[in-house]
This record gives sequence, C-alpha cells and structure tokens, in this order.
Amino acid sequence: MRIGYLRGFVIMVFACILSGGVPEGESNAPDRLRPKGSMAEILWVDSVFQSLSFDERLGQLFMVAAYSNKDERHVNEIRKLIKEENLGGLIFFQGGPNRQARLTNLYQAEAKTPLLIAMDAEWGLGMRFDSIPDYPKAMTLGAIQNDELIYQMGTEMARQFKELDMHINFGPVVDVNSNPDNPVIGYRAFGENPEEVAKKAVAYVKGLQDHGVIANAKHFPGHGDTEVDSHYDLPVIRHSRERIEKVDLYPYQRLFDENLKSVMVAHLNIPSLDGGSGRPTSLSKPVVTDLLQNEMNFEGLIFTDALNMRGVADLYAPGLVDVEALIAGNDVLLYSMNVPKAKEEIKKAIAEGRITEAEIDRRIKKILAAKYWAGLYDRRPIKTAKLMSRLYTPKTEALIEDLYAEAITVASNKSRLLPFKQLDMKRFASLTIGGSGDVFAQYLDKYASFTHYQIDKGEGATAHEEIKEKLAGNDVVIVGLMGITNSPRRDFGIRDSDVRLIEELSRSHQVITVLFGNAYSAQFFEGNEHLVLAYENNDFTQKLVPQILFGGRAGKGILPVTVSETFVQGIGGFMEPMRRLAFGSPESVGMSTEKLNKIDEVAEKMIRIQAAPGANVLVVKEGKVIFERSYGKLEYRSSPAVTSETVYDLASITKVLATTQAVMFLVSRGELDMSKTLGDYLPELKGTNKANLILSDVMAHEAGLKAFIPHYAKTVESGRWKSEYYSDAARPGYTRPVSNEMYAVDALRDSIWHWTVESDLEARPGGASKHRYRYSDLTMYFMQEVVERVVNQPLDAFLEQNFYSPLGLTTLTFNPADKIPLAQIAPTENDVVFRKRQIQGYVHDPGAAMYGGVAGHAGLFGKATDLAVMMQMMLNKGYYGDVNLMKPGVVSEFTKRQSTQSRRGWGWDKPEPEEDEGGSAGKLAPKSTFGHTGFTGTCVWADPENELIYIFLSNRVYPDGNNKKLLREGIRTEIHDLIYEAMVD
Repeated sequence: MRIGYLRGFVIMVFACILSGGVPEGESNAPDRLRPKGSMAEILWVDSVFQSLSFDERLGQLFMVAAYSNKDERHVNEIRKLIKEENLGGLIFFQGGPNRQARLTNLYQAEAKTPLLIAMDAEWGLGMRFDSIPDYPKAMTLGAIQNDELIYQMGTEMARQFKELDMHINFGPVVDVNSNPDNPVIGYRAFGENPEEVAKKAVAYVKGLQDHGVIANAKHFPGHGDTEVDSHYDLPVIRHSRERIEKVDLYPYQRLFDENLKSVMVAHLNIPSLDGGSGRPTSLSKPVVTDLLQNEMNFEGLIFTDALNMRGVADLYAPGLVDVEALIAGNDVLLYSMNVPKAKEEIKKAIAEGRITEAEIDRRIKKILAAKYWAGLYDRRPIKTAKLMSRLYTPKTEALIEDLYAEAITVASNKSRLLPFKQLDMKRFASLTIGGSGDVFAQYLDKYASFTHYQIDKGEGATAHEEIKEKLAGNDVVIVGLMGITNSPRRDFGIRDSDVRLIEELSRSHQVITVLFGNAYSAQFFEGNEHLVLAYENNDFTQKLVPQILFGGRAGKGILPVTVSETFVQGIGGFMEPMRRLAFGSPESVGMSTEKLNKIDEVAEKMIRIQAAPGANVLVVKEGKVIFERSYGKLEYRSSPAVTSETVYDLASITKVLATTQAVMFLVSRGELDMSKTLGDYLPELKGTNKANLILSDVMAHEAGLKAFIPHYAKTVESGRWKSEYYSDAARPGYTRPVSNEMYAVDALRDSIWHWTVESDLEARPGGASKHRYRYSDLTMYFMQEVVERVVNQPLDAFLEQNFYSPLGLTTLTFNPADKIPLAQIAPTENDVVFRKRQIQGYVHDPGAAMYGGVAGHAGLFGKATDLAVMMQMMLNKGYYGDVNLMKPGVVSEFTKRQSTQSRRGWGWDKPEPEEDEGGSAGKLAPKSTFGHTGFTGTCVWADPENELIYIFLSNRVYPDGNNKKLLREGIRTEIHDLIYEAMVD
C-alpha cells in the first residue's frame, strides 16, 4: 500500500501539471466533480484507487446485505463476495451487537479495501438488534418542539455506531408524509409540514455527521404521498413539479445546504419529473443527475434504494438494473442481487458507450473519499469486551426518556381537566384495552388511589356491560388503548366496539383516552374531550403519561400530522406542570447511575450482617424521583420481598410528617403562635410545671421534658397485663387496638395524658434561663394535644383531610392494619416484654400503641413515594400540585437551626453544625438540610440547596428492637453520602 500511496502522489502531481491543475479526464467537469478535501484525503484516495484492478474497483460500487443472526453458509457467502469481488460495503440487518462486532472484525480483516459498514437504523440500533432499546420513531420525534434533543439523539446514535465500527446510517426519513393512508412511510416520517420536517431532519443529520457518521436522507425525491408500498410495486405520484418542489424537495434542499453526506433515491414513478417516461426515479437520469445533482447541487454519495424491491426488480433482471442505476447517476448500488453479473453488465455498458470508464472511476473515488471521511484510512478492530454496556448507557436511557417525554401530546383537553386537580374529590379507575398496561397502572398508582381493569380488543357486548358495571362508582376513567398498529388498511388496529365503549363511558364519567400507538388512529376518536397521544407503546411512554396527566411533567408535544377535522397538525403544545413529583433517570438531573449503584453494596451488606431484613431507598433530585430500589425481604426467613409498595412503621418520622406538619399549617393561618405557652392552649395545665413552657422551646427540645416515659410499665405486673387495662378481645369499654387480639381500655389515653402532665422536668443548669437540649418524645405528646384542641379534631383525621388525601397519598396513615393488606406491611419487633407477640400493622412504639395508635411522636406508616411527596411539598415551600398547605416563610423558619445548644429546628432534625460532622445526616449534606430519623430504622432528609430528597425505610427492629447494627455501621448515613458523591460536576 505504501508503494501505491507514493505512486498515486506522483501520478496526481504529474497529471495536475499537464492539465493546469485539474486531474486528467475531468478538465471540463463542473466544480462539484473536481477533487475535494485535504491533501491527505486526496493522496489516500488516489493511493487506494491505484492499488486496485478495474474489476476490483467495480466492487466498490456495491453494498450488499449482511446478517449476524444467520448461519455459517451466509457468513461464507459474504466472505466470498468480499474476497472475490472486493465489495465496497455491507449493510447489516437483523442480529445482535456482539455477533455483528465479531463478524465486522472478520470481514474487515479479509477485505483488500476497507468496507463501508452501514445499517438501516432510522430509530437506532434497536431497529435491527434484538437486545438494544429503540429511540422514538420519526413521527414521535416530529411531535417534539425542542430540536436540540433530536441533535443529541443523532450524537448518541453516532457514538453507538462508532462503537460498532459502522460508518453510515440510512436515516433520517425526510419524506413529508401528507397521506394518512401511506402504507410504507407513515410513522417513519417526521410529519406533514415541510418546514418542521426540514428542521427535524437537519438536527438528526448534524448529530450524526458532527460526530463522524454519514447520514443518509431518504427517499428522494419524496415518498410521502403514496398509497402503494414500493417494496411490492411501483408507486405513481401525479403531483405537479411545482408542488413537489414546494413540499417534497424542500427538506432535501435544506439538508444539502447543511452538507448532507449521502442520499437514497426511491423507486417511484413521478411523471412530472422525467417527462412521463414511466421509469422509476432511481433509474431516471432526469431525476438522479439533472435534478438531484445539477439543479439541487448535491455533491454527496447517492445510493439506490434496495435493488431487490419489486418497484425495480420486476422491470429489470439482476445485473441489468444495476447498470440502469449507474447510468441514471447513482454512486452506490444497494442490495444488488447478483454482484458478479452486475460487474459483467457494467463492463458491457462501457464497451457499448452507454457509460464511460472515467465516469465509473469518478464515482469510485467519490466512494473512497467517503471512506476516508469516515475514518477508514485508520480503522482498528472493534473491542468486544463490555460492548453492550458501552452501547446502551444510563445517558442513552435518559435521552430516550427525555425524547418521549417531550413528544407526548395532549391533543384534547376541553374542560381543562388535565392535569388533575383536587385529588381527594375524585375516584379514579384505569381501563387498559388490548394489551398489558402494568407499567401504566404502576405509575398511575404513584399519584392517586386507583382500581385497574383490563380487557382485550374488540370484546363483545357482554364483556363491555360487565366492565361498565365495575367502573360505575368512579368519577374518572383513564383508558389506555394498546395494540394500535401502523396499518392504515386495517384502521390501525382500532375496533369499532372499543370506540363505542369509550363513547358510552364518556356519558357517565370523565374519560381520558390515551392512544399508545400511531397518531393517525386518533381519527377514530374525533369526539373525545380528553385525548392524549403517546405515539408508541413501551415502558417509557407508559411511565411518562401518568406523570403528564397528574402534572409531574409538562405536556409539550405538538401533533405533527393532520388526522381528522379536529385533530390537525399543530395542536397540542404546552400544558403546565403542577409541581408534583416526576420520575426519571439520574442522568436526566446530572447524577451518575454508576455511582448510585454503590448503594446496592451497602444494602447488601446491611442484609448480610442482619442490620435489617430489607429496605427501600428513594432519591429525589429537582422534583424527580431518580432512584427507587427495594432490597431484601420483609423478614430474614423465607418471606415476601420488599417492593416499592411496602409500607413501613415510620416511628419518629411521625414527629415531622404528622404533628409538625399540623403545627406549621396552623402557624401559617395565624391559629397558633410559637411564642405562646402550652398553658395558653391547654388550660388544664395551669398550675402545673408545664403551663409556662413556650411552644418554640418545646418544639426545639429545650423545654426540660424528659426523653420518654415507659408508660406501659404501669399497666403490667410480673410480666402480665393488668386486667383493668387490657382485653384480648374487643368489648364495650375496651375498643382501642394495641395489637392484634389486644385492646386497651378506652380511658387509657386519658391516663397516659395525666401521667405525662404529672412528670417532672429536667433541672436547669445553675443560673441558666433555659433548659438544656434534650431530645424528647414528650414534645409531641403535648403538641398533639395543642393541635387537636385548636382544630377540634383528632390528629389523624385532621391530617387525612388536609394533607394526605388532598396530596393523593394512599398509604400515609395511622393504624394501617384495618386499611392495608398485612402482606404489604413490614413487621417490626417480636415484643416479648409488653405485648407478647409479633407486631405487624400496629405501631411499634408502646406509648403510641397505648394511645390508640395515633400519637404525636409515633404511629404513622407509609411507603417511600408517599414520604417523598411530603418532603417535596416542603422543598416547594408548602405547595404541591394545587394544594397550598403553608406559607414559605413558615417552612423556612421551622427548618432552620433554632438554637446554639443543638442542631435542631422546630420539630425538624438537621446536620451537626460542625463542618466535619453529619450527625444523623450524611457528612456531605449541607447544613441547610432538614429531616428526621426513626427508631424502627427509617430516615427522611431534604436538602433545599441541591433540591435533593433522601428516604430510607427499613424494619431494623425485626425481630429484636435491641439490634443496633444499622446505627453502629452507619448504613443510613453512608448511603446519604453516596448520593452526594453521585452528583456529576
């Protein structure tokens, strides 16, 4: 090759001298036909060209199909073509990444001239591979308003192509799809507006080509308005040239102006472009040479569409069709059916003067120049180690998620029902028609209490009547229509009976129809007042649609095509979010999945050393749940696994997510004054040592209250319950559940209150005007009484009415045993001292249990996502969705450090003030962080500086409350610090 390189250089210089600087044979050629590129490129191209015989040079014109999922016979056929015909390139179809990588290395090693490796991957590698997720289809992308995201997609595609040593992507489709009945383009097009199609196509192409991969726009001159599939016949387009230039050619010209590297010519019959010859456009010189190259000044590679398609294959025999394509002006013969035969026919055509050898040589050099641009002058074998993890990274997934999120379109929202408001005023149900909607249901449940139903497509009248009866008690029905196809001839898979069912449900319910599939299917739902287009059906769209319906994300998509009189191109647009939680990936908020995965190791250690049998860890960043994982089981022995729906006893988190919330609510409304005393609100304290305790001191744990009082000790004797206090069955006078088959006398709460009021205070330090800091459960006994006296309502009822129900929280509750299935609730301690039984579904804390399960310091249960909502409401300064619970200034006041004696706020815990200590929080948490921990092995922390929430739920007290390993090993704080380490600079 080195000798050829030097010889080529000498020949080129000599030729330039003789011809005045223009290579021999091209002195009369227009500028676009003259050599371009750097001297290094020109030298490499000429060197390779000179090293080949004419027959070998002809091989460069051909690109044939290769598969990585076929047998050895296919592999040997490709190897033979490479060796004997010196193929120019391969287009890979079905298979898998590792298999293709190995074959590419094999084929390139046997090629005399490096092969251009291509893939028809309009929506990414997933279009051809069996193990890589897709990017959104073009019509989905057409709904996106932010074209920068499409550029990012092209960029990521290019990176993936480079990992597989691929050089050409046969995308994007830039056909303007103006015909809803188009059987071959449809969802593969960006839309029907030429300007929007052009903008999307430019972003896609630039993403690829700015990062070293040749893009290929197709199907020139425009396949958008056909009702015939050119794979099976030759479509005829009868539009005027003026119309074609205005609509179909417009995106191509925009791309040509942006230096598009290649284009594919379609098999179409367009009389207005070639004088009515009847020839396919791919074989038409007026189209390929006169229009594409001379008039539109396209200088890149020109590919035929596949030459085995019936649109041309029925007209010419193998070999002959290749010659016709070359004469028309194409550079690369794609999917040739017989390469040796085609070579012979090309030589014959040269001999007959139908095409010149110089013209063939020019195209071969053009192909070689493309190889140089793609880096084939210095190619290296593909590294197959960890290839899959390199191809599909967390950043790839985050990008796909963002693309789908920006595309989902609220096409109809006539009564402004969406996003949903007043969650406590509606009864919700979902109905999935025609497929699995498990992910859809899972994410609907994260926002409100739902009942879910599912039926097949096209069910009969009996099934539809049954489902209507089941749905009768609901206000809102969200219908997810699955099984939508891309076939206009089969009505996109829409069944008349299903349309009627939705219409009938709309008469008695507020119905939101979500189409998980082709947007053209919306034509059958013309009268729907609330219609959402997801464009595709996958885990991404099923996860994202509920977020938009409930205002976790904004609705941003624009319908890219007209499907009916109502649903026209351009409808949709911005629907405001409601500051509710969204769900996404760490990379979408600048965090690292790889670093967050280290939490798994800490959780596994926790289970291994039996610090807790299981746990839930949840992280929210910038209002988005970006990490939510469950570990272990409910018990150490064989038992159900922990899931995201597992409900835990929150212990002292009750202090901040129950009692403190109520106090903040009342302070915000001027019904409670933190500078007043307990005696001001509880007259019975007058004359006691508690009367003059100031609320701010009480909430800061500086009121002199004892840490706790073991009230249960007064109700047992010699290890047995006193009969005047407890009964093993509910009966008149004994109705307060303490545990299963254990009921307290109704007056027990009054007794506990009396014992608490009579308790001694801690002595003040000599000469001090205030008590020392001492963390106390008694704080919240008193604050619960204050709240209940002010609102004249039990604490749990007040919180349910004003907080938990309006926020759509389905598990944040007291006394869950009679509300939530026990199998969903993690057990706590095997109480051998007091209750003499395993505790599950009843509060672990003995004092709270004796109080009837509703106490200011303990008793609250919940799952991680419900806690996340409460903490996000705090970061939102008292707002969440359409609910305004407290004033921003009150949130700031309660969550700041309140004293020099401790790290505490009012009710809230905080990191230690010293720089190198975290206290109960991680050491890396900013000092503005606030939250709390719970005795059962729980914690919640919110960081307003970084908009970060961390939740850890476990039942470390199972089966023994004396198990201190979770605290001793610093499990919770270690995870907290790992979260900060996962923030990407």
